[in-house]
Amino acid sequence: MGFTFWDIARNLLTGLQWTLVLSLVAFVCGGVVGLLVMLARVSPIGWLRILARGYIELFQGTPLLMQLFIVFFGVALLGVEVSAWLAAAAALTLFTSAFLAEIWRGCVESVSRGQWEASECLAMTRMETLRYVVLPQALRVAVAPTVGFSVQVVKGTAVTSIIGFTELTKTGSMLANATFEPFMVYGLVALGYFALCYPLSLAAYHLERRLNATA
Repeated sequence: MGFTFWDIARNLLTGLQWTLVLSLVAFVCGGVVGLLVMLARVSPIGWLRILARGYIELFQGTPLLMQLFIVFFGVALLGVEVSAWLAAAAALTLFTSAFLAEIWRGCVESVSRGQWEASECLAMTRMETLRYVVLPQALRVAVAPTVGFSVQVVKGTAVTSIIGFTELTKTGSMLANATFEPFMVYGLVALGYFALCYPLSLAAYHLERRLNATA
């Protein structure tokens, strides 16, 4: 049975939906973990800072594909079955959290030291200073690069096709093999990624201008 253009488009839209879901899960979960890592990274406790720095350097300094293989195949060696969906979500969460933690650390440290000293003069604790003084100012700086990094998360989901997760790239690969129309299929796949990423890039650009985050 042959595939019409609409059959191909419909299947690719299903793959696009899974790409979007995986991106959202990785970004939200990565944001939660990244916030905890960032707090550890700026902590006055030395061993916490060392652990957080090691975590960030590990996941920033190794390829996402390798991290994905370790989660998918490594856990299976322990006798625990891991689905492609769970492995993809876990690996992307770890990857995302490391980059967001470092982005947010830079934003926190961009707040002048005088803000910390003024808070100390008001007898505020370190956590109170972070919550009420530093983080609100850092948030203004962090919005644009955070939204911009979400583009990398969306594109990173393409790697999960290697372990069989049926997102946009995997769907396109199967359709290209079935239809013998790789140029058209992969052209539509590229269009799908562009439709997800371009609005995010545009939003990051406008947020950066609006929040005066440029130098």
